[in-house]
Order: sequence, then structure tokens, then C-alpha cells
Amino acid sequence: MSKKNEAEIAETSGGFSVNKFVEGTKEEFEKVVWPSRKQVISESAAVLLMVTLSAALIFLVDKLFTWGAQQVFG
Repeated sequence: MSKKNEAEIAETSGGFSVNKFVEGTKEEFEKVVWPSRKQVISESAAVLLMVTLSAALIFLVDKLFTWGAQQVFG
């Protein structure tokens, strides 16, 4: 019996097989293309920069609206 036939039988039998799950997980992990260390560092830096810029922009807009509300209602 081929692996495909075994998988079809396991799927149609309605039961859960831990062995099949572990084998399937291993197969999927082998397909993963892991990023290089340099790529992880550069993309992490980009994310931190964008989060910092977004937080700064939200802070400035909040301060602008606070100042505007004080001018109108204060």
C-alpha cells in the first residue's frame, strides 16, 4: 500500500492517528524555507521601526486633537 492510500484510509476511517499526525507534521516542516539570520534581523528591525513610527504618529495626532479640544471647550 502506498503512503497516499494509507492516508486516505486513515482519513476515511474517522479515527485520529497520532503517528500519522506526527509524520504529516514532519513532512510539512521539511517543506518550510527558513529565513537566514541576516533576513530575520533586517525584517525585525523594519517591524520595530514601523511600530515606533506608527506609535509616534498616533501620539502626535492624539496631542493635536487634545489641543484642539482644549481650544474649543477649554
